[in-house]
Amino acid sequence: MSSLNLKNIYKVYPSGVVAVSDFNLDIEDKEFIVLVGPSGCGKSTTLRMIAGLEEISSGELYIDGNLVNSVVPKDRDIAMVFQNYALYPHMTVYDNMAFGLKLRKMPKDQIDQRVKEAARILGIEMYLSRKPKALSGGQRQRVALGRAIVREPKVFLLDEPLSNLDAKLRAQMRTEITKLHNRLATTFIYVTHDQIEAMTMGTRIVVMKDGFMQQVDTPINLYDHPINQFVAGFIGTPQMNFFTGRLVGTKNDVSVEFGLDKIRLPQDKVDLIVNLEKYLNTDREIVLGIRPENVHDDKDWIAHHGKDSTIEVKVDVIEALGPETILYCKTKSEMSEEEKSIADDISNLVAKVDSRSATVANTHINVAFDMVHCHLFDKETEVTILAKDETNKAEIEALQAKREEEEAAKAAAKLEAQAAEDAKANAALEKQRAKMEKKAAKKDKAE
Repeated sequence: MSSLNLKNIYKVYPSGVVAVSDFNLDIEDKEFIVLVGPSGCGKSTTLRMIAGLEEISSGELYIDGNLVNSVVPKDRDIAMVFQNYALYPHMTVYDNMAFGLKLRKMPKDQIDQRVKEAARILGIEMYLSRKPKALSGGQRQRVALGRAIVREPKVFLLDEPLSNLDAKLRAQMRTEITKLHNRLATTFIYVTHDQIEAMTMGTRIVVMKDGFMQQVDTPINLYDHPINQFVAGFIGTPQMNFFTGRLVGTKNDVSVEFGLDKIRLPQDKVDLIVNLEKYLNTDREIVLGIRPENVHDDKDWIAHHGKDSTIEVKVDVIEALGPETILYCKTKSEMSEEEKSIADDISNLVAKVDSRSATVANTHINVAFDMVHCHLFDKETEVTILAKDETNKAEIEALQAKREEEEAAKAAAKLEAQAAEDAKANAALEKQRAKMEKKAAKKDKAE
């Protein structure tokens, strides 16, 4: 059992590639921390730096208050479960689980006790005499977990351990790992790109993108109060709907205009907008976010709750999934009718409605947004402009200012690089012109 502190951690490879930037995180004893993000975001690299398998370029890593940057992996008292299980194919399950303890020259009776206890916890007692090739994927995963459990480490590190399993087995193993964490009562750090795994397993989730931490919070807070547009789009299935628009009206009657549609904001949402005057009736664009489950096609719901938030859509495709139905729709839009990619088409709308919905494809219907659960983001910085509460406004304002400074610095650097490129091109042209003039003068003299 252990606490971890990561302070200003960076990982820069010799080629100059920055894999992790300014990673700061305090992990309490017995927490289940999940690092989540798309491929290449730096989550596995962070895990490997904690394990000691990757060197930390700069920053400090503490385990139980002790600086471990220069401590070799075997002395950090951690255990790691890899994506490919990393079992020895020529050894039995028992020997695979006991191997690390034998290397530490632990007494045989103690090894036997630990292996059998771990096998009992994981339900693999009957497989101890088998070799890995005689096991299913889920059973091999349990053996890999068992090999980590017998170590009784301070920290468990799990690097996408379920990615090789089928959907049903993944759901089962998610539950098994959560039970295991509760039973062992030790610190788990889990890496995945699957946001469902993150939401169902973690006590806290770290969302990463391009080597940077985007947000650290509980699953429900990430879902209800995403700090930026990336987090909002990454958490939740299907992905949140986004519409670029503007805020119009008065301070006591604010609406969002997007495309050819207009929806009124509830006043309690308006009161939580940070720097409302910056967006209201100005050219500064915002992004309206609404989750598919907050889009309703039920006529009774629309009649009672959707008076100011109803729009007309065309239903393109319907997916009847049993417990729910997914509608893929098109909103009215000022954009031309030219063919666009799914990513570029701002008129796309996904709704998750009741499985008994009577909606049919290729029809025009009215849907209503549950604006109590809407989200608003700054178009330029992608940071939320909706505070969680009044006390959170200063934090959002500071983050907005920081992002604006970063964007301004990027723009200045881009202009500087362009100016340098132009100067270089002009110098080359001048050199070429001078060379041609010299050549012409030499020709004239010869004549």
